[in-house]
Amino acid sequence: MSLEEMLRGLTPKASNILKRATPVAPHFVLYSDAYVSSEPTVSDILGFNVFALAFLEVYGAADQAQEWEELTASQRSLILAEYEAAGISLIVSLFGSTETPTSSGYNPIDTANTMAAWVIEYGLQGVDVDYEDFAAFDAGTGSAEQWLGNFTTQLRTQLPQGQYILTHAPVAPWFSPGIWGGGGYLWVNSVVGSMIDWYNVQFYNQGTTEYTTCDGLLYSSSTTWPQSALFQIASNGVSLDKLVIGKPATSAQASNGYMDLSLLASCVSLAHDAGWNAGAMVWEYPYADSAWIATVRGDTWPITSTSATPTSASTSTSTSTSTSAPGIICAGVATWSPSVAYTGGIAVTYSGYLWIASYWTEDDVPGGTAGVWVNNGACTSTSTSTTPTSTTSTTTGTSTSAPGTICVGVSAWFLGVAYIGGSEVTYGGYLWTARYWTEDDVPGGAAGVWVNNGACTSASTSATTTGTSTTTGTSTSSPGTTCAGVAAWATGVVYTGGAEVTYNGYLWIASYWTENDTPGGIAGVWINDRACTSTATTPPKNMAILTSIITPAPAFERR
Repeated sequence: MSLEEMLRGLTPKASNILKRATPVAPHFVLYSDAYVSSEPTVSDILGFNVFALAFLEVYGAADQAQEWEELTASQRSLILAEYEAAGISLIVSLFGSTETPTSSGYNPIDTANTMAAWVIEYGLQGVDVDYEDFAAFDAGTGSAEQWLGNFTTQLRTQLPQGQYILTHAPVAPWFSPGIWGGGGYLWVNSVVGSMIDWYNVQFYNQGTTEYTTCDGLLYSSSTTWPQSALFQIASNGVSLDKLVIGKPATSAQASNGYMDLSLLASCVSLAHDAGWNAGAMVWEYPYADSAWIATVRGDTWPITSTSATPTSASTSTSTSTSTSAPGIICAGVATWSPSVAYTGGIAVTYSGYLWIASYWTEDDVPGGTAGVWVNNGACTSTSTSTTPTSTTSTTTGTSTSAPGTICVGVSAWFLGVAYIGGSEVTYGGYLWTARYWTEDDVPGGAAGVWVNNGACTSASTSATTTGTSTTTGTSTSSPGTTCAGVAAWATGVVYTGGAEVTYNGYLWIASYWTENDTPGGIAGVWINDRACTSTATTPPKNMAILTSIITPAPAFERR
């Protein structure tokens, strides 16, 4: 059975689970605690992929979590649909600075059960544990660490991994080794780190000069909080791809630790060049929005442009009935219709162009004054295209071909097909990889779900001369996948959704979180992505290796 057939055969419940599946890195997380009357529109927070409502307390919902609770079920469903279409997960943040769960004697099991039930009841996609019981940590008895371990374990029994997001938001100093009597977050990570999807690390509010330079943030923290810079934390056993850099939106959103956006963007770029890919977190909306994250992402993770402007014109003559021109293949995309409700990311055709909805809309004409629709380029065809067996094309200028991607065996993108993270499709002459679960999000569209892996190389032999190119239609590509750089599957390794491995000569992609499930085995976790044409040499993408349990240090005073 093909992947398409498997996905089409999913029950509604299974389809919803895939929609909630944990997104792969990078993570761009935005908290919302300051009062706003409703959740922001997709365009307000474009560039983020996780939006965290703050806070859910032991006594119940507060602030923006309470605002969410007070919406009607239909209002919540509409917002969730719009966010899902744009690739944004909606979660709730727990506790915050006003609660002290351990010091207050809260039962971790009961608290986890109550909070998980709230998440499920109100349809959210996960939780962020913003535990800030500093008195319990400072006591050095290990009570804070043990509470967090028990609480996290119970949360995971109620909010299964791969179906719900579960993150923690510790302050960076809690990762310093040898300071905390109970082992700090290094101990927490060693015991329950495999249950935590990533850490939204608070690199702020820890001193006026702490984490305010690229060196202090990334490579060498101060002696006050030793070994708590990004790469130092990773060197002490925490997976680098789980360490999300957290910063305040402005200097007013924190006591200290703010960095100018251009400086933060340069630090992010440096970290990425050094192998880090986890993403960025910010406190809080509305002081941080789409403009904030666009600056921080910069050229490291540029937000995909949805416009397409041809840079040159060409004329073609062909011995078949097919001709080529700049533009987008719109086969299978429905024509825009009035009185139809469209969610963000939906594609339509109108007046010969492909349009992508920025957010929920009805009766707003593409190209109209509402500005809801983004013009994604002229359509080259609105019907299924055919490939000629012999084509001669003549252009008015000199044509040079750049190396591309072999797309043999990769299916074209289709509307109505659900794709999971790691799925590959071809669209508009390019190879695209899905970041996470998606359906009806056009590659290159506003949702930003698809990663462009480069232009597909022609499946035919070509001879190019100045001003003239000739295609003979003879295939030179052999079916298969280049697996160089992809590691072999191994037991004892935790793989997240979208991770790639090789096994028995094939490339496999994980559908969701897995450990010790053999590719091709009865668990059905792994999807066979075609035979390899070469072997693997380096660690796989999106892989987290569990560290050994750290023995807690003896209790002692921090200063």
